[in-house]
Amino acid sequence: MGKLAVIGAGKWGKALFDAFSTKSDDILITSRTPRDIKGFVTLQEALKCEYLVISISTQEIASWLAENFVNNGQKVLVASKGIEASSGRFLNEIYGKYIDQENIGFISGPSFASEVSLGLPTALVINSSSTEFYEEFAPFFPNFIKTYYSDDVIGSEIAGAYKNVLAIASGICDGLKLGNNARASLISRGLVEMHRFGEYFCAKSETFFGLSGAGDLFLSASSTMSRNYRVGLGLAEGKNIEVIVQELGEVAEGVKTAEAIYKISSEKNIYTPIANEVKFIIDGKNPKQSLKDLLSKG
Repeated sequence: MGKLAVIGAGKWGKALFDAFSTKSDDILITSRTPRDIKGFVTLQEALKCEYLVISISTQEIASWLAENFVNNGQKVLVASKGIEASSGRFLNEIYGKYIDQENIGFISGPSFASEVSLGLPTALVINSSSTEFYEEFAPFFPNFIKTYYSDDVIGSEIAGAYKNVLAIASGICDGLKLGNNARASLISRGLVEMHRFGEYFCAKSETFFGLSGAGDLFLSASSTMSRNYRVGLGLAEGKNIEVIVQELGEVAEGVKTAEAIYKISSEKNIYTPIANEVKFIIDGKNPKQSLKDLLSKG
């Protein structure tokens, strides 16, 4: 294995750094704000590494790449999930301007940062057009993380982004105390909706019913450990989204992704009723009215 650097020292970036560090001493980490972490280096030093793992908020990726990235032929594993709200672009489109297709991959699957930091077992998918890319990155992962390979990059991206929106919906459902039956119905119909959206972009069905889709969705939509689920709880209480995000103190990608999905589905005439209602609630619609509207739809 060559030298690897994690770019982004938020909870997920730090968790991946901790996990990779159990296998190698050649793991570095950097972020905008200096951290007292063993292995912390400047961005310039990190970019010289042969392997990079980038864990930066989706909405900041385009500007960060334009201002900072220097392509030295590095292999880049993207650890972010989401869709750019301002443009509706997927991450592979944003990164594609800077990195060759065979040199990039995307992580997906059920992975709460706090559990990865504790060394608790999970399984993740490395999605890339290149099997060689997977074979080079897989050895960095510790034994408690089982890795799989998929070439369905767009499917994994959609699943990873969409599940955050559905987690908000699930939080709203539980916040309104609608019961277990309602949550199970919401999650299962949400999975169908996610799959429908993915079909439009020629994603593979198995992606949505595996770790990247169902696995990550079930996790994020059923636990207060999920930031997006907690956003939903706050919305159910009638809190303003700005207040919720401030109280959260972290980025909840589902908020902006709901906006992006609404934009895309409206332009391309894709039926996405749950994601649309999440967007409307974030914008101020009464959650109980959204419930009535969803129950009246096919």
